[in-house]
Amino acid sequence: MNVASSPREVERMPRAVAIGTFDGVHRGHRSVIETAASTGLVTTVVTFDPHPRIALGNRVDLLTTLERRIELLHEAGVAMAIVAAFTSELQQLSPEQFAEDYLRRIGAEVVIAGEDFRFGNRRAGDLALLERLGFEVRVAPEVEGVSSTAIRAALAEGDVVAAAAMLGRPFELDGTVVRGDQRGGTLGYPTANLAVDPLLAVPRFGIYAGGALGHRAAVSIGTNPHYGGTERRIEPYLLDFEGDLYGKRLLLELWARLRDEAVFGSEEELVEQIARDVEATREASRPV
Repeated sequence: MNVASSPREVERMPRAVAIGTFDGVHRGHRSVIETAASTGLVTTVVTFDPHPRIALGNRVDLLTTLERRIELLHEAGVAMAIVAAFTSELQQLSPEQFAEDYLRRIGAEVVIAGEDFRFGNRRAGDLALLERLGFEVRVAPEVEGVSSTAIRAALAEGDVVAAAAMLGRPFELDGTVVRGDQRGGTLGYPTANLAVDPLLAVPRFGIYAGGALGHRAAVSIGTNPHYGGTERRIEPYLLDFEGDLYGKRLLLELWARLRDEAVFGSEEELVEQIARDVEATREASRPV
């Protein structure tokens, strides 16, 4: 997949274009991409960074980093992605000017969107306007109940199984392994300490089963209350893994929520519970 930051960098040719943030690249987004691919034209996406709502000063817990969004768009079959900087200048473009600059300039013949699609300054543009401007419009089949907002709500409850059903794949935590307290090694379960972008969604605190790098992972998300911690930590223990992960990117899938965080009467009780968590992780099923 080719990636550009401006339509000026993109060769003009017959294209089917989908426009949106595509946060999570969930099943609804893939319905849009599949509709674009069905035209036989070059499947092209116009997406934005930062997220428009964040640019407007709102809090949004993102489901994917930009890097992961691009990877997932590529896996979904997108041939060309324009990652437009969501600046004040872009916000102020009229729908007609946006269509000229970001659609006609690159050769868009078909535009694919949902029925409630809006674009341009004050969201004044709609599908009817695109048709009046000479573009063919196709409405992608709706995937009922699937949205980035609904996925965030499921994650807030720790329901990673429901999130996976909407995403079409397990929810992932995407970050870099950094040095932590290294306490897990002394307990016999050496964990990685995963640092993620503060804008990314993180599920409700608790213990999860998941996977990374082809290994199952028992994952603690929370503050380590047994040790009086106050800072959020994401600490996966990769079963049967040997190697150095420090400084490396790690995509960590979450498959099931096992339990809440807890304070134990002794370190021995904690170790016994971790052993049960590891066994539950060995038995967990990957959703989707």
